[in-house]
Amino acid sequence: MNQKILVTGGAGFIGSHLVELLVNKGFDVVAFDRYNSNNHWGWLENSPIKNDVEVILGDIRDYDSVYKTLNGCIAVFHLAALIGIPYSYVSPMAYLKTNVEGTYNILEASKCLGLEQVLITSTSETYGSAQYIPINENHPAVGQSPYSASKIAADQLAYSYYASFELPIKIVRPFNTYGPRQSARAIIPTVISQILSGKSELKLGNLSPTRDLTFVKDTCSGFLNIYNHDGLWGEATNIGMNEEISIGNLVHKIASLLDKKITISNENARIRPHASEVEQLWSDNTKLVSTTGWKPEYTLDTGLQKTIEWIKENQKMFKPEKYSI
Repeated sequence: MNQKILVTGGAGFIGSHLVELLVNKGFDVVAFDRYNSNNHWGWLENSPIKNDVEVILGDIRDYDSVYKTLNGCIAVFHLAALIGIPYSYVSPMAYLKTNVEGTYNILEASKCLGLEQVLITSTSETYGSAQYIPINENHPAVGQSPYSASKIAADQLAYSYYASFELPIKIVRPFNTYGPRQSARAIIPTVISQILSGKSELKLGNLSPTRDLTFVKDTCSGFLNIYNHDGLWGEATNIGMNEEISIGNLVHKIASLLDKKITISNENARIRPHASEVEQLWSDNTKLVSTTGWKPEYTLDTGLQKTIEWIKENQKMFKPEKYSI
C-alpha cells in the first residue's frame, strides 16, 4: 500500500496484536518499543509476522528517537504508555513523563513531519465511575487515579494540537481489553493463572465494580475501522461491547469455564483507595458501530476460552502466588 505506519508500544499486549493485523492487511509497519540492551522485541519476538515488520527500540519520552522513527511514516497509532493503575499510586511522575510527555513527543513530531493521521490511545478510565450508563463520548472526564489523570491530560493535549495546529488526530478510547499476551496485572489473567495453578481460594480485590470487556482482536479491528474512516477528526471514539459484568460474576464465569469450584478472599493490597475505585464502566459503542460499521467477532465466553487456552500454554510466564502491580 506504500503506507508506512508507526505503532508505538508495538511489542506490547494490544500493540503486538495491532501490528499483526496491520501487516496482514498489507501495511508497511514500523513497531516502536522501549529500548533494552538485549534487543528483545517483546510479544513480536515469536510472532509469525516477525520478518515482515521493522522494529525500532527507543524511548517514547525521548523526542529525538520519536522524531527519527516517525520520519517517513504517514500515520501513527500511539499506544505506548504506562498502564498499571496500582503502580500509578507508587510513582505518579512516571505516568506524567511517559503518558503526557510521551504523547507530546508524538504530537509535536507528527506536526513537524506533516503526518496524515495521528491516533492517540485513550482509556475508559478517563471517564471515572459512570455518572450515567451506558457511557458515551460526551461523559465528563474524571481523574480518579494518577494513571487516569495522565491519560486525560494526554487526550486534552492531543485535542489542543487539533484545535491549534489542525493536526489530524483521532482519539481511540478502548474500554477494558483482554486476551492472549495480557499481563498478570489485569483481573482476567490473575484469575485464570491462580485457578490453573491449583488454587481453590483466590486472592482478589474489590468484586463489585463492573467492566465492559472487549477481546483484543476486536479492539484492534476497532482501531483499524477508526483509521480507515474519513471522519472522526478531533474526536474521541469508544471501543466497547455495550455490556457490563461485575468482577465477582466474571470470576465465577471463568471458574465455570474451567470447571473449577472456588472461594474468594479479599486481599487489602489489591483494593484501590475508596475514592479512586471506578465502580462502573459500560461502553456506549453507538458512535463506532453506526459510523464505521464495526462489529465484534468474539463474545465474552469465546474470548475467555481463547484467553484460557493461551494461558494454559504459557503458565510458566505467570507467578500466581504474587500480586503484580
